[in-house]
Order: sequence, then C-alpha cells, then structure tokens
Amino acid sequence: MQTPSNAGVLSCRVLSPADEPVPHARFAVGDASGHTVVEGETDPFGSFVATVPAGEYRLEVLAEGYMPYRVPCTVTENSLASLGDVTLQVEQPMEMPAPGDWEIDLAHSSVTCTAQHIGVARVHGRFNSFAGTARITDDPTQTAMHVVIDAATIDTNMKMRDDHLRSEDFLDVERFPTIEFYSDRFEPQGGNRWAVIGELWLHGVARTVTLDMEYLGLAHGLEGEVRAVCRATTKLHRGQFAVSWQTMLARGVAAVGPIVQVDIDVQLVSKS
Repeated sequence: MQTPSNAGVLSCRVLSPADEPVPHARFAVGDASGHTVVEGETDPFGSFVATVPAGEYRLEVLAEGYMPYRVPCTVTENSLASLGDVTLQVEQPMEMPAPGDWEIDLAHSSVTCTAQHIGVARVHGRFNSFAGTARITDDPTQTAMHVVIDAATIDTNMKMRDDHLRSEDFLDVERFPTIEFYSDRFEPQGGNRWAVIGELWLHGVARTVTLDMEYLGLAHGLEGEVRAVCRATTKLHRGQFAVSWQTMLARGVAAVGPIVQVDIDVQLVSKS
C-alpha cells in the first residue's frame, strides 16, 4: 500500500474469545499527548487499517459486552505495523437490581431534549417535573416501566419560547397536560445495552417508541440506599405526534427541525 511520506500503516483484526470476528468494534489511535489521531469501526470481518504519521501511539478497542483493550504500538515510515489478531475478553455482567418495585429519584434524574434551530443551531430543553416506577422481575426482559411527565414544565431557559412550546402550536398543555411512556418489553442488545420498547403518549397521539438504554449498574447513596442507574436516548419525529407547527425563515430554512433528540438519565430507588 502506498503511503504519504513520513507515514505508515497500522492494522489488526479484532476477535471474540471464540475466535469470531467482532464487527463494528470502535477503535481509536492516540498519540503521546492523548490526542486522537484517527478513530472508526472495524469492518464486518473485524479488521481495520489506518494510515497515520510515523510515531508512537496507543490503540484502544471498545465493543459492547467486552472489556476495553489498550496496547502501545509503533508505526514507522512507509511500513505496515500489524498487531495481528486481538482477542477481546468478555465483560463481566453487572449486578441487576433486585426484583420488586422501584421509583425514579427526581432529584438525581433528568429528561432533556434537543431540537435543531434555524438549520444549524440547536436548542436544549428539559422537563422539570416527572415521575416514574419500574416493576423489576426475576426475568429482566419482563420488566415494566411507567413514566409520566408534566408537559407544562418544559424549560429551555427562555420564557417566551417556553410559552410558545406550551401553546397549541406544540405541546398544547391545556388539552394534553402529561406525556406518558409505558413499556413491558426490555430486549437485551449485548453487554449492558437494552432496547426498551413501549408506547409513548404525546400530544394526544400514541406511537411505539424504542429507547436505546445503557444500564450503568448499582450504586449506593449517601444514606446507604441502593440505586439502579441507567441512561437512554431516542429520536422522535414531531410530525408523527401531530406536532407539525412550522415556519420558514426568509432564506427558506426551517425555524425548528422535525427531529427531537431525547436523552434520559435515571436513578431508581427501591420502594421497599
């Protein structure tokens, strides 16, 4: 492979303990100062090839369900630095919450949203009041969750904009004071990731929504209480919930984009 002057090639193949390729593993090559020089994902055969300036580097490989792999490597000018086969070790599963009823700790949880504004900018908001419970079973896939959000508590740090979001153009909180999500389908996605599939009621319309959830494990609060910590994200199309208000700026750019990114950070505490 022809390379630019003063550069070389770094490569390896990422395997599971069963000697199977690990596709879409994330890799990053960093220099001595910690700056990431190149990053990406392995191909369907678990391999990657990267051209970098000659020098000393540190390779990091991350994949769901596996422990991080880090190794120093040296790339010399006009040569191939092959690390050969890299075998990842299976990550130990995190301890799951005990079966029973759990509730969201509002003081340590958040529901935030992000929408595109005037084409390139973004507006960030949050809901200041919500509540939720989860009934965790011996089989985690049968866990049920119910969350209720007070729609009127939308907060983007600008009163005029928040008043507009509460109006008939958007959330119409007079007619639809709450946003509700209910799920009883938790599907494992490998490692500590789960697909939480449920029904979202927004603006009087119900749609099936999938949350990409990462379970972060158990933690202990200041008073010794056990907390289950997770975070989740999803994208909603406003039009699917009949929130179709739109206006165009003079140059034809939408004032508000159609996609809303929702990010959720949750700490659950046992009701018992």
